[in-house]
Amino acid sequence: MKHKKAEQSLSDPVCSMDVTEDSEHHCHDHEHQHHSHTSHSHSHSHSHSHSSEQPLDSPSYYTCPMHPEIHEDKPGNCPKCGMALDRVAEVASSQTKYTCPMHPEIVQDHPGSCPKCGMALEPMTVAADSEEKNEELEDMTRRFKYSIILAIPVFILAMVADLAPSLLPSGLSMQMVQWIEFILATPVVIWGGWPFYVRAIQSVITRNLNMFTLIGLGVSVAWTYSTIALLFPSIFPPVMQMEGGLVDVYFEAAAVITALVLLGQVLELRARSQTNDAIKMLLGLAPNTARIVREDGSEEDIPLEQVKVGDILRVRPGEKIPVDGMVIEGNSSVDESMVTGEPIPVEKNTNDKVIGATVNGTGSILIRAEKIGSDTLLSQIVKMVSEAQRSRAPIQKLADIVAGYFVPVVVLVAVLTMIVWGFWGPEPRLAHAIINAVAVLIIACPCALGLATPMSIMVGTGKGATMGVLIKNAEALETMEKVNVLVVDKTGTLTEGKPKLVSVNTQNDFDPNDMLSLVASLERASEHPLAEAIVNGADDKGLQLFATDNFESITGKGVTGQVNGYSVALGNEKLFTSLDIAPEGLIEQAHEGQNNGQTVMLVAINHQAAGIIGVADPVKETTAKAIRDLHQEGVDVVMLTGDSRKTAEAVASQLNIDRVEAEVLPDQKAAVVKQLQSEGKIVAMAGDGINDAPALAQAHVGIAMGTGTDVAMESAGVTLIKGDLNGIVRARRLSHAVMSNIRQNLFFAFIYNSLGVPVAAGVLYPFFGILLSPIIAATAMSFSSVSVVVNSLRLRNMKL
Repeated sequence: MKHKKAEQSLSDPVCSMDVTEDSEHHCHDHEHQHHSHTSHSHSHSHSHSHSSEQPLDSPSYYTCPMHPEIHEDKPGNCPKCGMALDRVAEVASSQTKYTCPMHPEIVQDHPGSCPKCGMALEPMTVAADSEEKNEELEDMTRRFKYSIILAIPVFILAMVADLAPSLLPSGLSMQMVQWIEFILATPVVIWGGWPFYVRAIQSVITRNLNMFTLIGLGVSVAWTYSTIALLFPSIFPPVMQMEGGLVDVYFEAAAVITALVLLGQVLELRARSQTNDAIKMLLGLAPNTARIVREDGSEEDIPLEQVKVGDILRVRPGEKIPVDGMVIEGNSSVDESMVTGEPIPVEKNTNDKVIGATVNGTGSILIRAEKIGSDTLLSQIVKMVSEAQRSRAPIQKLADIVAGYFVPVVVLVAVLTMIVWGFWGPEPRLAHAIINAVAVLIIACPCALGLATPMSIMVGTGKGATMGVLIKNAEALETMEKVNVLVVDKTGTLTEGKPKLVSVNTQNDFDPNDMLSLVASLERASEHPLAEAIVNGADDKGLQLFATDNFESITGKGVTGQVNGYSVALGNEKLFTSLDIAPEGLIEQAHEGQNNGQTVMLVAINHQAAGIIGVADPVKETTAKAIRDLHQEGVDVVMLTGDSRKTAEAVASQLNIDRVEAEVLPDQKAAVVKQLQSEGKIVAMAGDGINDAPALAQAHVGIAMGTGTDVAMESAGVTLIKGDLNGIVRARRLSHAVMSNIRQNLFFAFIYNSLGVPVAAGVLYPFFGILLSPIIAATAMSFSSVSVVVNSLRLRNMKL
């Protein structure tokens, strides 16, 4: 016998009704949200059991079983009902999701408006096509066009009737004028302003009062009052009645306010669409085709999506490199400025890495595809920028707190305005009371306040991406401005990261070539960056290399092993001490090499001091200028290295570095950062290796050099596509520009509302006889939001 499944009770996020999933009363505005989260929103226990069945490595988010529109990237409590959020593993989908720039926790799978602020949701994935359809913009534009056609004659008719009634056609009574205004204004108010009322009602139901609460309240009060005055003028006191028993109406105010708010929405939506221009530009960089070289030597142009890892591709002069890969034949110069921000082309030879979407120069090269599709650097950049644009800076908390109290306070001010004007204002008191209360409601819309931070973040992070600076989240961007100490690793950050063998000195009758042959054979098994320099040095001399047995790497000390019958040890003085080997005269030789900026390693053969090996890592050409720029920015530079103090101080002296922490083991790097923090410093740490990850995570801002490892990038708040200090200077300047822009936006929003609300309430009337028309209030309100967005868009032109 089949049992009917018990119906689960849901609380609709819009109307808060208790409904079943199949209920016809299930609100349609959020129907798709419930459908997409059906398996997660029945109950706490059900949601937990479901999420536990998902693979733990699936992309996931946390949502509220009562409010499935809430999406967070970490555990916590629902901001609406306080219930603990449940983990949901997402199934990979190509379907576009939509989110709110002011409330990035709001995510849904269809366009609509934010249930918190009423703002139009934006797609979380951006298409390269800049002409992509924007349904919200099209709808608002259509409503504005028809509304303005009707609102203009209403406004003109009302102004003529009030200021120059003699100009009205003969036979057109004042009552007929009011009826014409009603007929023209009503479609504007009801149809044109319909989205505002829907969002206003939603804001009251969900108790998230916002700008649409004020707009809906203000316009509906003006229109409702005017309609009652038109239909039932006799109910108003005689002092409010004109000749013929008519009462003043404000249909023109309701219609023009609606049209102006629609205009503001159109301008804002158009401006907001430009905030993603940087991502669209990046997406447009990738070519549509690639030229594949078949095994038989034939060549063919194929769609980019058909390229597979391992394919051999030809890139001809002037063409874009289709995917990330490695040069296997030929040489050329490649313009990487679109992803690194560096204007000088980079020479590429065999075994060099190339980045997809960069532009090949005059040479023809063959590359082997290594990363395709979403794995390419370009795709990772777009993903990282998109996520950063939806993150929230700590400074946003101030705006959130103010906005949370702002709307209720404005409604209270509007009520007080109505009471004061209704009891103590000049006649007609009721008309003055209503019109001034409407002006308060309209001018006080907090949209500009809410837009101030996210618009700057969106434009700034996009601009940074085009200059080789990737921001992981807005918090890192805000903190970067306050950094006063930069900790950098020497190898690969200050230097080229490609050391070269520069000296081989022996003693005790050891032959230099024999010693180098044994040492290079031992270092072949090492992953240390200096090992490659020694092996290459031996190869350059044509020396024979041997197999190594019992290889052992001792962290922070060196390496040991058996080579061709010899016991070989290579490392620092600590290694010799741990092996009870007397260094004899090697220490003095080592100090001399270190004073010249070399990294010197002691060599022992068969437990006897044999000589030293000197390796030097050239300082990058850009390093000295970058350090000067950082000093001008007020940032001290601390060099953190495992090298000996003498070698480190020689480099530090050359570059005018403020402080040196030398002979630091990998597991001690985070402790050095913590020590600087304990001194009250705001610390940024730049690194490129796995052993830098703990220090990157410990720092206030971690900066991963783009030439490094994925682990370092995961631990960092900022990633530089090209790993040099110039990128850090850019990141610092980007942070300063964005935060300055945010503060300008917040200042404009605070000042605007602080001055606008009292003036609208009529505080200037007793002194100067000045009242603020609701139409002027609507104009100012609409353009205040647009001004914030336009100010944010200035960041696209900033110089880093």
